[in-house]
Amino acid sequence: MISDQNCTVCVMDTTANDISFDSNGQCNYCKNFQKKLNDLNQKRQNLVSFVEKIKIGGRNKNYDCIIGLSGGVDSCYALHKAIEIGLKPLVVHMDNGWNSELAQSNIENLVKKLNVDLFTYVIDWSEYKNMMESFFSADVIDIELLMDNAMLGINYQQASKNNIKYILAGTNTTSEGMAMPSNMNWFKYDKKNIINIIKIFGDNKINTYPIIGTLDLIKNILLKKIRWISFLDYFDYNKFEAIEVLKNKYQFKPYPYKHYESVFTRFYQGYILPTKFGVDKRKLHYSTLIISKQMDRESALKELHSKHAYPSDEMMENDKEYFLKKMNWSKEKLNNYLKRPEKSHLSYLSEKKFYDFSLKIFNILKF
Repeated sequence: MISDQNCTVCVMDTTANDISFDSNGQCNYCKNFQKKLNDLNQKRQNLVSFVEKIKIGGRNKNYDCIIGLSGGVDSCYALHKAIEIGLKPLVVHMDNGWNSELAQSNIENLVKKLNVDLFTYVIDWSEYKNMMESFFSADVIDIELLMDNAMLGINYQQASKNNIKYILAGTNTTSEGMAMPSNMNWFKYDKKNIINIIKIFGDNKINTYPIIGTLDLIKNILLKKIRWISFLDYFDYNKFEAIEVLKNKYQFKPYPYKHYESVFTRFYQGYILPTKFGVDKRKLHYSTLIISKQMDRESALKELHSKHAYPSDEMMENDKEYFLKKMNWSKEKLNNYLKRPEKSHLSYLSEKKFYDFSLKIFNILKF
């Protein structure tokens, strides 16, 4: 999609909803993100007391925290730091059938070297495939809502089952803290949206999929006292420095772009999003790294202008063939899907308003 205006500081542009520019051409996205970065110093000063709370809560238990591990740099580095400071994590991995061999290798190397317990939850492939088919038929943008919701669900389930109060996530401000434009994805706890879409387009039963919604989240936070923590915010986190540490200690192999540890995510972000929805998420990822001083704007613009969202045409074609075979689609079916117009997630039942209302109450009462 052609942009009318680019930010003069980052690389966000008018393909993002609700973007605005000041008199110097700087956008609201990177200005607001800079404020978030400024607030990190206080959090980092509280690392020692925070870790002590976790250790006290986990005393006489096998584990004192949950760490979700995807095989990507953020989650791998979160696990590395947790062990380094003496925590006892239960490592949780969610397998939806799309893991790359590289992700599997990275997970295996870390788990073996760090000698931690790994719980892997595998969603039945036929069930997950049918759910994906429903989302494709619905023409909504966030097909990855299925993966992200399941990942959240299984982490909270394991925390509850093992009476663990802290989920230490690889989510972090410095490499992914810029606000996501509303036209690039959907909110991740929309259980009602998932159920309605698969009912309309497939009437599929949810058996092995660990779905989670707003009420489930409220129960986990208020009744079970489980906290989801962006763990890497307690450290001066630099993605590229973290990659070097992981490579040296665990033979970690990095990915060309963010979240490309999953074959489907790679195909979704690198091909489906730009082709059907006119969205290139690299703009958001690069802009975040620019403002956090991990990438310069000139390099980001060069990447965006000289390359598409795949490292190579060969990889794109290989992934396309893999997708068609795994989903049992023809090229014609894929082309027809890509040509159909987008539909809003709000074209279907949703609990977003309830979630937004609950979040306001939560912030007012400061639970």
